[in-house]
Order: sequence, then structure tokens, then C-alpha cells
Amino acid sequence: MASSFKAFLNSPVGPKTTHFWGPVANWGFVAAGLADMNKPPEMISGNMTAAMCVYSALFMRFAWMVQPRNYLLLACHASNETVQLYQLSRWAKGQGYLSDKKEEASPQ
Repeated sequence: MASSFKAFLNSPVGPKTTHFWGPVANWGFVAAGLADMNKPPEMISGNMTAAMCVYSALFMRFAWMVQPRNYLLLACHASNETVQLYQLSRWAKGQGYLSDKKEEASPQ
């Protein structure tokens, strides 16, 4: 067990590198998005949420293409993309962009 821990410690994606600490720090975005799920949609910034979606999509590709592949960063940004897309849908519903068409075209 000690040898496997030592191998992880000295690996190219271990805690001595940015391949480890970058994703660890980025989990804060996911935590913040999860914490904001109970806030009213009026408090969501559509521009910032859209920017976070683009940011996470770009960094998912980066995490996949960089050598060695950074699976921790990929998981972090995939999680953030999911949370931010949900927040973006809440914002769009709150702004009326995703309203039901049944409400608009009700027979009289």
C-alpha cells in the first residue's frame, strides 16, 4: 500500500502537479452551483452562467486532449457543465424563454 501511495504521489498527475490541484480548486465551481440551486431564478446571471457553460465545455476538451489525460479535470468540468446547464434552464424559464406554448395559445 505504501508503494502505491508513493507511486501516486510521484505520478505525472499526482498532488505535486497542477494536474491534481487545478481540478481540486475547480470543484468549488460545482459546489457553488449546487448551493445556488435553491435560490430564486431572478438571482441567476444568464451571461455568467452561459460563460461558465462555454468555459467548462472548452476545458473538458482540454482535459481529454492533454497528455497525460486529466480525468479528474474532465470529471470536474463535466459536473460543472451539468450544474450550469441546469442553472441556465432555470434562468431561461424565469425569464420566460422556456414557457409552455399551451399557456400562450389557449383557446378562447
